Amino acid sequence: LYICNMGKELGKWLMDVAKYMVTALLLSSVFGDMENPLVLTSVIVASGATLVAGLWLVRDKKGKEE
Repeated sequence: LYICNMGKELGKWLMDVAKYMVTALLLSSVFGDMENPLVLTSVIVASGATLVAGLWLVRDKKGKEE
């Protein structure tokens, strides 16, 4: 039971990290020149992966069983 709560907290943390990465990308593109498409692509892929992992950890397992 305690480990399940830790997974949900880790999922929330991963979703926050994804938000911060997208925010940093938007701010850096507004205030600077984002000429390197590799940086843009890698940040989008990394934030998408952390968002998916966070949503997977936060999902409600009891709702599926009923």
